[in-house]
Amino acid sequence: MRVGELSKRSGVPVATIKYYLREGLLPAGVLTSPNQAHYDEEHVRRLRLVRALVEVGDLSIAAVRDVLTAIDTRDDSLHKKLGAVQEAITQPGSVELDPLAVEDVQAFFARQGEGECVDVTESNVTHALAAALSAARSVGHDHFPELLEPYLEGLKIIAQADVDYIARRGSADDIIEGMVVGTLIGDAVIKAVRRLAHAQVSRKVIGDGTGD
Repeated sequence: MRVGELSKRSGVPVATIKYYLREGLLPAGVLTSPNQAHYDEEHVRRLRLVRALVEVGDLSIAAVRDVLTAIDTRDDSLHKKLGAVQEAITQPGSVELDPLAVEDVQAFFARQGEGECVDVTESNVTHALAAALSAARSVGHDHFPELLEPYLEGLKIIAQADVDYIARRGSADDIIEGMVVGTLIGDAVIKAVRRLAHAQVSRKVIGDGTGD
């Protein structure tokens, strides 16, 4: 297919496709003439992934390039590639880390048998957790880490559903695209459903004030 058809199939404007080509986010097509190139289904899949990373993940072009480099590394397992994507789409923010919150994160990971997290800033995920616990401490909730184990156990059910969902997809690009979209949209869905769960549990445990 030519670039115009690639644009229609992927939903990405031609100008944006050409930009991605210049930035190395999309492999070049096979030249059929000095000014024409042919593209295939692999280009469609890669464009969908790049679009998910940019539009859903809100990643910079440099971050997208890093993700794609990790994906295309032949020696890495799909599991490791998914981990690299999760790191890329996690934004730790700029909260100043509380040393006690850092210790809480290190202790939590040690209890889970994940090894001691010596420097939480080496991982966006652990940094984000330390930032969240630091924010909790800053407003007087020093015991928030007590929720980490219950949260983990509950979220394993969600994680199982996530992985089962993406594992049914076809290529590695399709699986990784599913992880990006599923994680980011899933975060928004979980937030809303959590509010509903809070309302139901609160009504049962605390009561709604109606006297029933």
